[in-house]
Amino acid sequence: MFKLKCDDFLIYDEATGTYSMSDEQKVRDETERNRWKNTGWTILKDWRLYIMLVPMLLVYFLWKYMPMYELMGCFKNPTTANEHGTVASMSWTGLRYFEQLFSDPTYSWQFWRAFRNTFTTAFYGLLFGFPMPIILALFFNEVKSNVVRSVMQVCVYLPKFLSTVIVTSLVLILFRGNGGGETEQSVGIVSKVFQAFGASENLVNNGLVYTTKYYRAIYIITDLWEHAGYDSIVFFAAVIAVSPTSYEAAQIDGAGKMAQMRYVVIPSILSTVVIMLIMKIGSLLSVGYEKIYLLLGEGPAIAGKDDNYEVAHTVSTLANEWSGQQDRKAMGTAAEMLNNLIGMILVIGANKIARTASDVSLY
Repeated sequence: MFKLKCDDFLIYDEATGTYSMSDEQKVRDETERNRWKNTGWTILKDWRLYIMLVPMLLVYFLWKYMPMYELMGCFKNPTTANEHGTVASMSWTGLRYFEQLFSDPTYSWQFWRAFRNTFTTAFYGLLFGFPMPIILALFFNEVKSNVVRSVMQVCVYLPKFLSTVIVTSLVLILFRGNGGGETEQSVGIVSKVFQAFGASENLVNNGLVYTTKYYRAIYIITDLWEHAGYDSIVFFAAVIAVSPTSYEAAQIDGAGKMAQMRYVVIPSILSTVVIMLIMKIGSLLSVGYEKIYLLLGEGPAIAGKDDNYEVAHTVSTLANEWSGQQDRKAMGTAAEMLNNLIGMILVIGANKIARTASDVSLY
């Protein structure tokens, strides 16, 4: 048995009855013997690059891994020790909070309404938002002047670098109402256009952004304006990597611009499109909390008022609302975790379908 193992990496000399090691095997053994030593020398030689990794590792540890401890809150029940509300201990409750999300009428209808809004908003965002960066990348590829292309790219990339507060402020300035005549704020520019075309008084008072009918359209359009240009960078890099000989072969066959896009460019970037689509599906239910929170209406507190609360209230805003209440904090954590679990199932399913259909997958 030992001889069979040795034959895998030793050479047997029948004349002398001895084993010898080939030069290749000696190199492999030497490399394996000094592997950690060589790794240490490599790190020491490129120590500046590894120091640059430290901030990223700290960010991931502090903002990605440390908060995972708080997820234990959806499996435990906090008990207070005194009248000041100090938490004394945490008793294990298992899946009780998840069961309440499904069966308890007090929580279930709120959660499923928020989940429906989250999925609907994210689905429309994926339906209209995912093709737009690809279209922009194809468009940039057809612009021959480098100066014109650079200016256009800067213009469409710029909104990505604006803070969420600035973007939502612009949205409110454009689409706000007059507050029902109770405030002196001016009607938004777009709301004025609707008013000029005979929009209802209720619409003018509330503003388009606080109206159930128009909220999702405004959210998706502004989201496209904010992210489509920046997201096109990956697709544009894939487009310019297509070999020029492929275009020349298509031109010889009589293919025009549209035919070249259809039969040359799109098949060449298909793997990139599939990978980015899987990643988009993975974050499908992670709708931006900050933007929605800033655009969220007041809820059904005012009788007869058309408010976007019913369609804008998502799982993230619901979890934040519950987390601010001591008796519902665990429910908020459970709702957010369940939402993330569903998102994980979606990305696993999308990856499996992509691997089966096109042999391209994320992992």
